[in-house]
Formats: sequence, C-alpha cells, structure tokens
Amino acid sequence: MAEILEIIMIVSFGCSWPMNVMKSYKARTTKGKSLSFLCLIFFGYIAGITSKLINEAYMSEFSEKWYVLFFYVLNLLMVGLDLLMYARNYRLDKKNN
Repeated sequence: MAEILEIIMIVSFGCSWPMNVMKSYKARTTKGKSLSFLCLIFFGYIAGITSKLINEAYMSEFSEKWYVLFFYVLNLLMVGLDLLMYARNYRLDKKNN
C-alpha cells in the first residue's frame, strides 16, 4: 500500500511538470518563476532516487517495483527541462532589457 501511495504522489507531481515546461516555453521570460524552487525540487528528486538506490529492501525487489524509480527519474527529467527553459528565458530576458 505504501508503494501505491508513493506512486500516486509521484504521478500527481509528474502531471504538473509537462504543463509547467510548456508554460515556461511559451512565456519566454523568467518572470513568475523561482530558480531556487526549481533547484530544491530537482535536488529533492535526486535525493529520492538515491534513497531508492541505497534501500536494500527496494533493490531486492527492483524487478517487481522498477516503476517507482521510473517515475522519480521521469519527474527529475521534467524538472531538468524546466531548468533549461529557465536558463533560456533568462538569456531572453537579458537580451530584451
């Protein structure tokens, strides 16, 4: 049951990231974005992935529970993409000012 709740949490967070990346792409500005927030979330996902990788109980059942780690990695990639959009938009902001 704990794994199911964890997956629900990760999928819920994961559903918002593609929308956030598209918003960043279309906005072409960093206004309303927080770099520190994105970095904290990014490092939080790294910590979550690391906790799974060093958890012996999880790793012993990895072939049955690989999907949990998959969603952590997918969310990390989405946040990373949003960080790239932030960098692009920061450069655009500098260029336009």
